[in-house]
Amino acid sequence: MRIDAHHHVWDLRRIHYPWLMAKGVRRFFGDPTPIQRNYSVDEFRREAEQCGFEASVHIEVGAGDPLAEAEWVNRQSVKSGGWPTVQVAHCDLVREDAETVLNALVDIPTVRGVRHIIGRSEEEDARTGSNDLLTSRKFAGSLRLLADMGFSFDLQLTPGLIPRTADLLAGLPSLRVALCHAGSPNRRRDATIKAWEANLPRLAALPQLSCKLSGLGMFHHGWTVDEIRPIVETCLDVFGPARCMFGSNFPVDSLQSTYRDAVRAYEEIIPATMHDAVFGGNAAEFYRFPVRKRT
Repeated sequence: MRIDAHHHVWDLRRIHYPWLMAKGVRRFFGDPTPIQRNYSVDEFRREAEQCGFEASVHIEVGAGDPLAEAEWVNRQSVKSGGWPTVQVAHCDLVREDAETVLNALVDIPTVRGVRHIIGRSEEEDARTGSNDLLTSRKFAGSLRLLADMGFSFDLQLTPGLIPRTADLLAGLPSLRVALCHAGSPNRRRDATIKAWEANLPRLAALPQLSCKLSGLGMFHHGWTVDEIRPIVETCLDVFGPARCMFGSNFPVDSLQSTYRDAVRAYEEIIPATMHDAVFGGNAAEFYRFPVRKRT
């Protein structure tokens, strides 16, 4: 089963997304204007099915009411015949009511994990203070609670945060972690990419952590296959093909390519012997997809 391990859908009439409503505000991934519209399960599914995908993992996308978003995504899954099949919801892990929210998420059948972003870009992080999560006792305690509840954690950070994050996660060996967007190698021609390459093995040394080959279009506009090849090959080498999974990051990455072109680029870079694992098998195991009965 082919699985897209990282994508989003949204309906601006149903759920409020502050960043999608903010007109004229440039983000770390560029100008969001073209995607400040509804992006439905049906639209995503048409693009994904044309490339052989049968299921997917929906990732939270900054809703004003994260619980309402998770409930809406679950309803979309039911209405669309099981697509998207599972989801990663948001929970503010430093709020006092974090445990209450997590207990509510447990009751939503499609929820498999939680994402609370630590880092998007150095510039945006300086304004939001999200990097401070790494020194928060409440955050560390909530991560332990995630593990106890059987939830995974989707980790989004910037390369400079890798050492501190690796130290934190080393003390949480039972927490399954998916590294979003290959660790966000966001500046490829300066010291940032060197730091990313040097520090990535610290995360790979944690056996509970897997890596998503996703979102590279956010950091390199107008990318080519040859330009993203070193990033993908480094991840495959450091984590191994059994701990890497493809994610389109659509519709955000639609700002830089079509769905088909993105898939073809990864198919070209990743050896054919690894396709079954990277394009589906690893995601099915990590996100605990329901076992399909054969007829």
